Amino acid sequence: MDPDYLPFHPNPSRPKFKVPKGAVDAHCHVFGPADRFLYAPERKYTPCDAPKAKLFELRDYLGFSRNVIVQASCHGRNNDALVDALKSSGGLARGVAVVGPDITDAELTNMDAAGVRAVRFNFVKRLVDATPKEVFLGIADRIAKLGWHIVVYFEAPDLEELVPFLKQLPTTVVVDHMGRPDATKGVDHPDFQRFVNLLEENENFWTKVSCPERLTVAGPPYDDVIPFAKYLVERFPDRVLWGTDWPHPNMKSHVPDEGILVDVIPRIAVTKDAQQRLLIDNPLRLYWPEETSPS
Repeated sequence: MDPDYLPFHPNPSRPKFKVPKGAVDAHCHVFGPADRFLYAPERKYTPCDAPKAKLFELRDYLGFSRNVIVQASCHGRNNDALVDALKSSGGLARGVAVVGPDITDAELTNMDAAGVRAVRFNFVKRLVDATPKEVFLGIADRIAKLGWHIVVYFEAPDLEELVPFLKQLPTTVVVDHMGRPDATKGVDHPDFQRFVNLLEENENFWTKVSCPERLTVAGPPYDDVIPFAKYLVERFPDRVLWGTDWPHPNMKSHVPDEGILVDVIPRIAVTKDAQQRLLIDNPLRLYWPEETSPS
């Protein structure tokens, strides 16, 4: 673990908000344990171990029923820890993998059987080295045949340059963490409205209204980030997801308390219907479609 790395909260508070039965934590990670699942040599940070048992313990403690586990950059393109967690979940977890152009069809098929349903394209320069967009487009065409979708991670200043590429993607596209808006600029700022327009003009685009702890300037309980997430939930109620981002990799400002993060939910999804869509209907439609398809 890096000397300045902040481990996850050892004793999160119990949320005041009781999530509805069947709720999905649609963005979280597993790290290591390093003695079994090595971290990638090219990683930009070394986290603390955050194994599957701890994730599933937190899921139960917070009242969630399922997880969507996202491969993070510290494990690179080796998805073994992710796949192991999926296989251990009893069908209660789905995965978002990171793959390269050399991935074989057999490997994709095996990951699909384990519960992977998407790949992640990371454009955050401080976390990963640049990948040619042609490589991403080739991967996108291959995973589309499996019915998978694409998760993209970028920062707000990079959106304008990325839009032409993003519009070429042939699948549903889920944007991590609201495109990382600048919380000091407000929802009416052109930077955030550029992201809103992307969703407005492309019905295959979704977003995660997650990570106020990363976007905040004010700190907990994240009053400065609430307006962004609430705006998106109200405008795109059928294309939003929510997740804890446990174990909050590479945080610098503070150690998030997951109980406080869960208590953000009723502030951004203020009705029972909005909460049902955000926490259950939308993630099931995307990650467990076999349970939502008409018979």
